[in-house]
Amino acid sequence: MKGLGILPNMLKLVVFDCDGVMFSSREANRVYYNHLLQTFSCPPMDEEELCHVHIHNVNNSIAHIFRIHSHVSIEAVNTYRKGLDYSPYLQYMKMEPDLIEFLQTIKPRYHTAISTNRTDTMETILDTFALRPWFDMVVTAMIATRPKPAPDGLLMILDRFKIRPDETIYIGDSVIDRDHCASVGVDLIAFRNKELTARYHVDNFMDILNLPPLQTASTR
Repeated sequence: MKGLGILPNMLKLVVFDCDGVMFSSREANRVYYNHLLQTFSCPPMDEEELCHVHIHNVNNSIAHIFRIHSHVSIEAVNTYRKGLDYSPYLQYMKMEPDLIEFLQTIKPRYHTAISTNRTDTMETILDTFALRPWFDMVVTAMIATRPKPAPDGLLMILDRFKIRPDETIYIGDSVIDRDHCASVGVDLIAFRNKELTARYHVDNFMDILNLPPLQTASTR
């Protein structure tokens, strides 16, 4: 019809990263990985190593922080880790104060999912913080064939809901998330990281409600 423009695709899916987005978990990572190092008589992480483990999956992180400790068997570290109760480290994780309010607001309208590089600790987190009912799908580095930044996790989520990349937004905070999104063509919302290349930047969850994709969806 003459004069009728093409409307943008309606947002249907919101995908979350966990660490640095849903939770401030840097201190939890510091305590957890330093415990592993201490157990095997190694010094604690430096700042570069802490930044690394904060955004990578556990297997990659362990390989990185033990890379200069050739006397330690990575297999032994992983065996010990798998038997370690993660519950004591939850006290160091701080959930974003407006996360639940944001989920309550968007859940009736959108599918919600998590794509994270956490592995077996994610189940404990979901249950401890009563988050399981708020997410339709959770993909971890243990479920995806390849961890982020590979596209596998996002592709699994898109396929599950039969939703296109341009109908999806991802909330992340790191270069791993940036590359994860770019590999699929999903727009990234950078959470508290103004230096990260992204379509949008926010400092809290409720500000996301004012972004164009959600505004478009609410007015159609």
